[in-house]
Amino acid sequence: MKFTGSQRLSALILLAFFCPICLWAGGVNADKSIERKLFIDALMSKMTLDEKLGQLNLLAWDGSLQTGAAANSGVSEKVKNGLVGGLFNIESKSTRMEIQKLAVEQSRLGIPIIFAQDVIHGHRTVFPIPLALSCSWDTELIERTARAAATEAASDGIDWVFSPMVDVSRDPRWGRVAEGAGEDPYLGSLIAKAMVKGYQGEDMAQPGAVMACVKHFALYGAGESGRDYNTVDMSEIKMFQDYLPPYRAAVDAGVGSVMTAFNDINGVPATSNKWLIDDVLRKDWGFDGFIATDYTAIREMGAHGIGDLETCSALALDAGIDMDMVSEGFVNTLKNSLEKGTVSMDEIDQACRRVLEAKYQLGLFDDPFLRLKDNIAEEGQNEEFMNLALEAARKSAVLLKNESSVLPLTKGQKIAVVGPLADSKKATMGTWVLNGDTSQVITVLEGLRKRTAVSYVKGARLTDDEALAKLIGYPMDEQSSEELIEEAIEVATFADVVVAVLGESAVMNGEAASLADINLQASQKELLQKLVETGKPVVLVLLTGRPLTLEWEDANCAAILQCWSAGSQTGNAVADILYGDFNPSGKLTMSFPRKVGQVPVYYSMKTTGRPFWEGVKYTSRYLDVPNTPLYPFGFGLSYTSFDVSDIQLDKNAFAENDTLTATINLTNTGEMAGEETVQLYLRDLEASVTRPRKELKHFQKVFLKPGETKTVRFKITVDDLMFYNSELEYQAEAGEFRVEIGLNSESTKTAIFEFVD
Repeated sequence: MKFTGSQRLSALILLAFFCPICLWAGGVNADKSIERKLFIDALMSKMTLDEKLGQLNLLAWDGSLQTGAAANSGVSEKVKNGLVGGLFNIESKSTRMEIQKLAVEQSRLGIPIIFAQDVIHGHRTVFPIPLALSCSWDTELIERTARAAATEAASDGIDWVFSPMVDVSRDPRWGRVAEGAGEDPYLGSLIAKAMVKGYQGEDMAQPGAVMACVKHFALYGAGESGRDYNTVDMSEIKMFQDYLPPYRAAVDAGVGSVMTAFNDINGVPATSNKWLIDDVLRKDWGFDGFIATDYTAIREMGAHGIGDLETCSALALDAGIDMDMVSEGFVNTLKNSLEKGTVSMDEIDQACRRVLEAKYQLGLFDDPFLRLKDNIAEEGQNEEFMNLALEAARKSAVLLKNESSVLPLTKGQKIAVVGPLADSKKATMGTWVLNGDTSQVITVLEGLRKRTAVSYVKGARLTDDEALAKLIGYPMDEQSSEELIEEAIEVATFADVVVAVLGESAVMNGEAASLADINLQASQKELLQKLVETGKPVVLVLLTGRPLTLEWEDANCAAILQCWSAGSQTGNAVADILYGDFNPSGKLTMSFPRKVGQVPVYYSMKTTGRPFWEGVKYTSRYLDVPNTPLYPFGFGLSYTSFDVSDIQLDKNAFAENDTLTATINLTNTGEMAGEETVQLYLRDLEASVTRPRKELKHFQKVFLKPGETKTVRFKITVDDLMFYNSELEYQAEAGEFRVEIGLNSESTKTAIFEFVD
């Protein structure tokens, strides 16, 4: 019997026969839930053990891009034999169509394949990397970019996207900070919800929606030494307070799937961590979707010292894993484990059911070719999405310095554009771009040339480090660094302003791209130094996927614009900002260290019993640099200036069922209209456990004309005061609190209030 086309009708007939009153009194949601259960029950009753294990098998397409050392082979035959539940890394829609036909028409039961892809910051249209998007502090904008990405991905036949990545990270050495929302759990939670909503919409069975997969569960962003795939060791209080909230937010937003992390937690790999998956995720948080591993994570548990593939597969299933990515441990070993009694049929059935339920929710049993049909995307949406990419790139850029108002540039100035990234489409798009349309990408050079005639030379190699160049696949220029710099000095001599476009290529950040040195590459640093020596004002435009250490650059460049890897419309956005057609409004979501030795440095660190005191040695401090970052969390300049008034509280104390209102007046004291992000932080001054020096709790984006003042009000409730105590109880405690309101985490006005029982 083929389960294609008439499944819903069959389920409804069964439903009417066994429970006719449900159709009348159960409500639409109850009907759908019962219908789904009856349908899947009927399907599973016809499945063999091998076919059930096949649904747990998530494979990479033969010869496709891979992020690990393993690949799968003979995938087509496995699909026809019902031994594959999902596939990813397929390059074309036509290939997906052919594979789905194999599954539906040639396998015994015709169960459709679920097609997945890494859609991290756009699909055909490339938006700024997630770290950049987070610097917009605009969750509505971020949701729209996820919706656009879902529409384009679904139009390519993709059902399931491995996004959002919500790992909190406070270590810029880790390359994958590019894929997350930075260092703060509150802002990260809001962004997680926005992205899930954007991808999945109101109904995942709609043709333009896809299933989201929140990753990497859990704590992946806290790897020791900033090295990818590395071990993680932290207290449970820190886990629950700082690192788990964004995952929880995604679950609360209804995310359909979760991907486990490579790292261990409390000495147990996340992929076999029953406490993490079963107790926390499923029981405590109520997650009822399906869980997939990361690439070969089950096989890699052997390198952790857990055991052979059969042992690791059994442990993963017992922990609650439903889909095994690439390792093929489930499909090849669980039958033997079942015979030995190390796994149960109930566990296999439960995992199979969750995968089938996901396919049901995606509408694949009604129409296996739902997202493989033509024209899912509406005509004209390409232009709409490109306009959205431009908006996102503009709002993601952060102005770090603007000495003597060298920016915005003025018409008539002679501009020299220099740098190895000025005309690089790949660096402009950034990491994790698998299907991006490079023909649509506007580089910084192209964007500026639309505005004015510019002189351009490359000026430097991306790097002079031959070992690094080989590792990232960068071909060394035939010209020497000396020759390239000479050309740069020559064009700078005849310019009024030099725009130096420097930073990282797309493969210098992202997965497997950790760096111990987060300075600019020496070749680029030398170029920048020589340009500054010409005496011409140098505007540094940075295309990066992480914060860099920029002490020298901050001291010597006239202006610094952190653009990140901003996607398809980078060049137009940069030109708009440099020429003042858009007033920059981005705010950092990761602190920039002065030196790498400060890492981790983040705004919500604790003060310790010997907090820093200027001029006193025996305090928690460095002898050679201040404790503070070069650019703090929440920092970002504008072409105008803003003033924040003192805080006014409507009361000095409040209780659990009450609300306290904190008010400030924000004034645009400059000469240009602009948008500012007003940030509210709280500090618990009296608690049973040590608390951070401050925590972000609210923010508002405010647009003001020159000279305009607006009153900004924040409502503080007991929810804002709650934290995990030493017993992991989530509660608020009576005592004094400090409220801080300002334009970044280090520049605030303060007031004190009391929370009373």
